[in-house]
Amino acid sequence: MNKITRHPLSALGYQFIDQQFLPKGKDEYHLRNKQNRSETSYRNLNAQEIELLVRNRNQSDDWNKILVADAFNPDLVKNCKFFGLVRIGKLEPCFLEYHNLRMPVGIYNSHIISCDIGDNVVIDNVHYLSHYILGNEVVLVNINEMATTSHAKFGNGIVKEGETEEVRIWLELCNENGGRKVAPFSGMLPGDAWLWSRYRADLVLQSQFLDFTQKAFDHKRGYYGKVGDRCIIKNTLILKDVWIGSDAYIKGANKLKNLTIHSTPESGTQIGEGCELVNGIVSEGCTVFYGVKAVRFFMASHSQLKYGARLINSYLGSNATISCCEVLNSLIFPAHEQHHNNSFLCAALVQGQSNMAAGATVGSNHNSRGADGELIAGRGFWPGLCVSLKHNSRFATFNLITKGDYPAEMDIPLPFSLISNDVHNNELTIMPAYWFLYNMYALARNAWKYQDRDKRIVPIQKLEFHYLGPDSMMEVFKSLPILEDLCGLAYFRHYHPKTSADSAMVRQKGKELLVSEDPIVDRLDIFAKGWENSNRNVRLIKVRQAYRIYRQILQYYPIYCLLENTIQDSYPSARDIRVLLSKSSTLESWINVGGQMIRQTDLENLVASIKKGSISSWTALHKAYQKLGQAYGKSKTTHALSLILALEEIKPEEFTDQHLKKLLVAAMSFRSWLSKQILNSRKKDYDNNFRNMVYQDLNERDTVLGSLESNSFIAEDRQNCHSFQEKVSLWLDSL
Repeated sequence: MNKITRHPLSALGYQFIDQQFLPKGKDEYHLRNKQNRSETSYRNLNAQEIELLVRNRNQSDDWNKILVADAFNPDLVKNCKFFGLVRIGKLEPCFLEYHNLRMPVGIYNSHIISCDIGDNVVIDNVHYLSHYILGNEVVLVNINEMATTSHAKFGNGIVKEGETEEVRIWLELCNENGGRKVAPFSGMLPGDAWLWSRYRADLVLQSQFLDFTQKAFDHKRGYYGKVGDRCIIKNTLILKDVWIGSDAYIKGANKLKNLTIHSTPESGTQIGEGCELVNGIVSEGCTVFYGVKAVRFFMASHSQLKYGARLINSYLGSNATISCCEVLNSLIFPAHEQHHNNSFLCAALVQGQSNMAAGATVGSNHNSRGADGELIAGRGFWPGLCVSLKHNSRFATFNLITKGDYPAEMDIPLPFSLISNDVHNNELTIMPAYWFLYNMYALARNAWKYQDRDKRIVPIQKLEFHYLGPDSMMEVFKSLPILEDLCGLAYFRHYHPKTSADSAMVRQKGKELLVSEDPIVDRLDIFAKGWENSNRNVRLIKVRQAYRIYRQILQYYPIYCLLENTIQDSYPSARDIRVLLSKSSTLESWINVGGQMIRQTDLENLVASIKKGSISSWTALHKAYQKLGQAYGKSKTTHALSLILALEEIKPEEFTDQHLKKLLVAAMSFRSWLSKQILNSRKKDYDNNFRNMVYQDLNERDTVLGSLESNSFIAEDRQNCHSFQEKVSLWLDSL
């Protein structure tokens, strides 16, 4: 039975805050007055204004409770009902226009309860407007219900006075069982969500994070909903407990409930037709269009949901797009693309620069007695058409998975790999360094485009978009001994099956074959163990080429970093590098913390500072991110140099100008090769007869696609390569 209670009409619009939650000496308007920052001086209506309002078919329970600005025009208020304390700014005889919507300033055909209304607003046909503070030049047209409750939390995972813990909103990220849940809050960064979703056994840290969130917001009851200046809301059914920043545009939404919608003049947020958003936070610059359903969610800045997308119990990083598909229980770092109606992502940690193809089903996790599983994918995760993956699985950075139904869980440690399901031979096939061998154009353009599309106004976390990052390079470094071991094992298994070789002998033989690029490697059956949860073979191909490229990348990486972080025309000598390395030459792991690369020791110090209270709020943690970001260039360069020292097996004090010259010459050669690979991998599309056959001639092809010669990205890369060669030449001359 629906519980309906009756109250005196005289109470409508009053007693917004229950008496038991009113601070001593305060009235029910104390928080409302704090929120209203218009600095408008209000006055009572005079007798003539009241007469005009009544003549215009307006009603009020108490005309003394209608307060107005001096420039209030009663002729612009018609056919409205007012209850409680209503304060109205100036109304002038003009109309507001936005996207061909032209509406006269004023308040018409509306039911208004206890609101503050800014200057020159348009309110027309709003059937129920309760406990809102409206900014200047706000347009509200054709709205069924727009109300705020006294316990509104606006999407933040907090509890108010008198509420139980059960009402707190959680995002159940990365796992369907809620074991990694986090409480969302306005301003939450992907690094915050990642930190909170990890370290689950550290109860002190977990308690601190919840405390950060709770104390970031006032737990008092009585805050009003807010609509910022110049917002347009039209043809919308329900808005309940929604806080909206300035310059937002909302049209045709079905239901918006318990939300914060950030929006600014520089980064306006838009929500369109048929959308239903509940229990979430939408950051500035976001767009949400055409039948989107989002529940218990966080959208970071400049992300998009559209065309019927469903986002549930998930965090979507900045500059990401999801459309036509379903995403559940996932933590997605910045720069994610998922455009197809029949793709599905569930219980996953996707670490950015990712792209989900049509038919990809990353959520086949009910493959054991345990119902809940997880998937962790490094940066550059690209599951191809109709890929079906089992949980739990883990993938290194920049792994591309070809079309197929993968029958078992996988753990792939090699970066830049192509992963294939060879059904004919019943094998899992791994091609390391695939991108460099066959699709360098896509890899390089991926790094460029995400940097170019980063529209964040305040980039608190310094994001790494280049494929040469500390995370991927550390994986490359760790891949070398893996390949040596597997190659050595394959050699002894093939040529000396009865020889009992120890692990050192196996690795030494594998390294000998790979460093010398012995063609015998191509004839070996190289298999990995423990990379797939099955009894079938996991075959590695193109190992000799991959090993060479991995070593070349590690030799190129420090020169790339040194040039990226060197003052113009100031090139370091070997002595300068020795000084740099003398301060820190320890080879450390780096962690992708929401798209920001952080050294393991720095992360451990960060966690320790949170636990002991020296970092005592999310704001303080964000400042720590920024501080680490400011030192990132130098830290990344030091790491790159430490990698090459470890690769060459030399100590910092042994590094000489001869070593540096060798690296510079190798870097020039490798950079030229990269540029050629970028061109050649794109040129294949133009030389392919099957791609060309749909065009009348090559001129038509170039008109439709653009010619290879006019490709702006290739031209830019060619220029960058030339600039790199010039700088390295000058550097060599300076030594």
